[in-house]
Amino acid sequence: MSAIAPSPTSASADPRPARPVYKVTAARVLRSEWAKFWSLRSSWITLGLALFFLVAFGLIAAYQFKSRMTSGRPMDRDFAGASTLSLSLFGTNFAQLALGVLGVLVAAGEYSTGMIRSTLAAVPRRLPVLWSKAAVYWLIALVLGTVGVFAVFVADSGVLSGTRVAMTLSDAGVVRGLLGAGLYLALVGVIGVALGALLRSVAGGIAVLVATLMLIPGLTSLLPSSWQSHLSPYLPSHAGEAMFALHHDSTTLSPAVGLAVFLGWTVLALGAAAVRLVRTDA
Repeated sequence: MSAIAPSPTSASADPRPARPVYKVTAARVLRSEWAKFWSLRSSWITLGLALFFLVAFGLIAAYQFKSRMTSGRPMDRDFAGASTLSLSLFGTNFAQLALGVLGVLVAAGEYSTGMIRSTLAAVPRRLPVLWSKAAVYWLIALVLGTVGVFAVFVADSGVLSGTRVAMTLSDAGVVRGLLGAGLYLALVGVIGVALGALLRSVAGGIAVLVATLMLIPGLTSLLPSSWQSHLSPYLPSHAGEAMFALHHDSTTLSPAVGLAVFLGWTVLALGAAAVRLVRTDA
């Protein structure tokens, strides 16, 4: 009687461990966009330029103002009615271009390199990519802009101490104006992201950004005066300036209304970018 040998146990499956399945979550998309932003050398360079513009032009304006005061020379029109706050924020117009251009690069740069296809393949729902890009860059621009304006104001306060325009952080409207300037710069960055995602072209996004912030406000001077008074305060740049201006009159918006109008422009740009992202292929 022969014994039947047991058959060898066959290998059940591939001995390698199964690859974990990762779920796409908002937190993971945010971390991805955060990592992508800081991995680019252009991000560091452009942020450095924005901070340099804020501090350098703010200090130059303060020293120029003090020099004209002590020498007795007539004041330029740009310095008429100046204050320590307005002189400190003199570099805001230059910093907004740097931050806005970087915002365009954050979104449109992926389209120019083709990396957007990989991004949207990893996040098929698409819209979380846009929200994450905007949120990450808004936070970075807000911190940089706020730190920059507070730093240059403190420096200018020392330069202008003892003059008729001397101010400190405890003066009425100063902290509100500085926080408003930081928020304005952050929202300009978000508009840049929206334009980059909407136009999908670095050159096109930068052109529209510059036209919106600098060219169109100048062209309104060609309109009849009655039109200017009704239209000009609601342009993005003028509404943004109302957020950090120390004094307001009947021709300008209040800080709260200026913030609401500028937020409206930002939401409009993001909404248009979201519609195109959902409806058209990369």
